[in-house]
Amino acid sequence: MTSMRFKALEAVQSRPKERLNTDTYIASEHYCKYVFTLKTMRKYLAKDTFKAVQHAISTGEKIGRDIADDVSTAMKTWAMEHGATHYTHWFQPLTGSTAEKHDSFFELRDGEALEVFPGSALVQQEPDASSFPSGGIRSTFEARGYTAWDPSSPAFIIKLQSGLTLCIPTIFISYTGEALDYKAPLLKAIHLLEKVAVKVCRHFDGNVNKAAATLGIEQEYFLIDEALYQARPDLVLANRTLIGRGPAKGQQLEDHYFGTIPERVHSFMVQLEREAIELGIPLRTRHNEVAPSQFECAPQFEEVNTAVDHNQLLMDIMDKIASHHKLKVLLHEKPFAGVNGSGKHCNWSIGTDNGINLLSPGTTPEQNLLFLTFFINTIKAVHRFAPLLRASIASASNDHRLGANEAPPAIISIFIGSRLTHALNQLIEASSSEHPDANKKLEIPNIPEIAFDFTDRNRTSPFAFTGNKFEFRAVGSSANTASSMIALNTAVADQLLAFDRELCAELEKGVEKDQAAMQILKRYILESRDILFEGNNYSEEWAVEAAKRGLGNLPTSPESLDAFISQENIDLFKRNNILTERELIARHEIRLEMYSKQIQIESRILSEMVLSQVVPAAMEYLNDMLITYNQLMDCGLEDQATESKKFVEMISNHINEARKLVMLMIEERKVANKMLDTREVAMHYCHNVKPHFDTIRYHVDKLELYVDDRLWPLPKYRELLFVK
Repeated sequence: MTSMRFKALEAVQSRPKERLNTDTYIASEHYCKYVFTLKTMRKYLAKDTFKAVQHAISTGEKIGRDIADDVSTAMKTWAMEHGATHYTHWFQPLTGSTAEKHDSFFELRDGEALEVFPGSALVQQEPDASSFPSGGIRSTFEARGYTAWDPSSPAFIIKLQSGLTLCIPTIFISYTGEALDYKAPLLKAIHLLEKVAVKVCRHFDGNVNKAAATLGIEQEYFLIDEALYQARPDLVLANRTLIGRGPAKGQQLEDHYFGTIPERVHSFMVQLEREAIELGIPLRTRHNEVAPSQFECAPQFEEVNTAVDHNQLLMDIMDKIASHHKLKVLLHEKPFAGVNGSGKHCNWSIGTDNGINLLSPGTTPEQNLLFLTFFINTIKAVHRFAPLLRASIASASNDHRLGANEAPPAIISIFIGSRLTHALNQLIEASSSEHPDANKKLEIPNIPEIAFDFTDRNRTSPFAFTGNKFEFRAVGSSANTASSMIALNTAVADQLLAFDRELCAELEKGVEKDQAAMQILKRYILESRDILFEGNNYSEEWAVEAAKRGLGNLPTSPESLDAFISQENIDLFKRNNILTERELIARHEIRLEMYSKQIQIESRILSEMVLSQVVPAAMEYLNDMLITYNQLMDCGLEDQATESKKFVEMISNHINEARKLVMLMIEERKVANKMLDTREVAMHYCHNVKPHFDTIRYHVDKLELYVDDRLWPLPKYRELLFVK
């Protein structure tokens, strides 16, 4: 194993130079090439059938089986023209990743070979529900579960070197009807919010007939060489480095952020963007992130359901494309200690069919009242359901990142900027004074006039208003964003329903509409202002202040996940028909199990690496030092021998401490594994097993500093992060 590190480094150095790509590529000409869009559907369907499908997609109504037969035939024809031989229902189980089972179009009927794809196969399939997380909803012997077609998310074709497959986005439910995925409750939450948003809008603008929640997801990730990745068992099995001394140079010079993109990485990005465009994922941005070997891509805004599907698909194809370049994508929130981790900033807003962004301040009093209604109700919703939003982003991997002076803390708060803070204060006080920077502009010779934006940005805030949208910054880079979007859309919809009820009650009393709305909104501000914070969320002072305000601070997942089964949140999801109590209990159970299993896996890997790789390498070096010590003594060089002895004792101490702590960690793991209650297991892994990680790492990283570099078996941070 010692030589594996050096073989990996040799492999990196021998990689051929990336060929300069000079092909002319116009993205708009390739956009949705492998997507069964409405435009494509129109070509393959009869006019009446197409209109029926279009109507069903826009209204959410069910598509009849006769229509489904026509659509499946058209979809098969289109897919086979591109070279597809198989189809699959593509769904998002509660593992957090995507799932698929491929079936061939080929079928024998009465001895005749045919390519078939009936409407029944499009509409519904039956994967094994017992093999996916169900939180007790399905027993091992109860295998039946269903996937059902989601017409609102277009089918697409995935290309692999071995062939092409038609993928049909679907929900995944149990035989008894409970949701076993992220998409089913997400669709319900989106539909609820959009219906309620229209209802509220019509109090102020009768021209609004449809509203759509939109989402833009910024995806951060690391790229390292494939050979170096394979030489690190912790990266292969846990997607993060459990040991490793920080390099002399990390991100302290701040020279990687927005720097020149390395050529090899650029080639990866170009291919990623092209495949994404062909799959209808509108990637527009690419750049270096803060940490070495860290990067980001971001698409244009889309409707929430499509944006979530596209982000899941993007993560799938990133890994595939990276392998073409002998690279490995790391989506873990904290793959390397001592440098920034990765997040997935979710930029969320609501738009109407007459072109209004409901979170964008307007130019007329009517438009601004509409803006304030949605703006303040969102603040109120986040304040009411902050624990739920915290639970929605909880995971073992995201715990490493939250509050680590690189990402928002576990305390949910909202940043809105000084101008909007001033505006809300004026609203409460019925004052009309202008903000001192209302018309502020920056003038520099030879540069066009620069107007200041409506708000600043606060990168430390978990939930920040950024001018025409809210940015949920606390979502982890590996997460399925559906989790946070289910929570956010449901919370905001419920709050808007409460506002609508109050407003209607006031209108029935004869109160003038604008006056009634303003009085309700003023009260909401007063009730929710504790959630607003403009300062540094990383500071210790904020943690103290947040506690005074009664804001929750749950830095670890097991405690925060309890929000899923609080009575308040059970009632929230039940009254809005998003998730049943049984489904929420199941999700709580699943997330706790996933947490425990992740820490268990990491603990096992750490044990193995220390005992079978680090300790043997350190012992070999220790033996060399003992030989040196004896030689010095034999030569009568007692002073030098004394110093050598101190060095030997120090190395020996780190070896013994690392080994002893590993054994203690193993014993704690055994205790956890004997527990029966899922929450108790997670709590024990969190508070009794996981704390050993850092203490073991301390001694191992010291050994990495001292042990002869030729003996160290694992690629070091300087190699992982800087060798391209």
